[in-house]
Amino acid sequence: MNETPLTLSAVWYCVRTQTKREHIAAGQLERLAGIEVFCPRIRFQRNTKRGKVWFEEALFPGYLFARFDMSTMLRAVSSAYGVRGLVRFAGECAQVPDFVMSTLRSAADGVVVIKEPTLKTGDKAMISEGAMRGLRAVVTQVLPGGERVKILMDLMGTAVEAEVPMDALEPAA
Repeated sequence: MNETPLTLSAVWYCVRTQTKREHIAAGQLERLAGIEVFCPRIRFQRNTKRGKVWFEEALFPGYLFARFDMSTMLRAVSSAYGVRGLVRFAGECAQVPDFVMSTLRSAADGVVVIKEPTLKTGDKAMISEGAMRGLRAVVTQVLPGGERVKILMDLMGTAVEAEVPMDALEPAA
């Protein structure tokens, strides 16, 4: 990490990077004195030919955040290896407010871990909360994002399809 303190005129900027090279650009910028870098990552599991494998990628592909003094560090940041430039609107470098960065940093804590859904299509489950607690159901579809599922349950002799949060279900024995 750099040892030179940031100046009072340091502001957060969104930096465009080369595709799949956010970590390289972040490493290059961290070596420069007077620059603070934040490149949130996402960690997830994917099925491969060798089984389940953990992958880690940038939360915002092609972008990272850097805090520096524009008047003294613009050229060094723009010419760092892996950096394509700063995000600009109407020719002006886009500044990211401090409250946005503090929210991102506290929420992400550097790495966001995405867990694979515990239930899959066709699995039997039991509703664990709400008015339908204790009813058995079958998962018919895991919706994008893995936070919600469609289930088919028997309600008073009739098959009823419903959409519920994944955490409202428990795998049935």
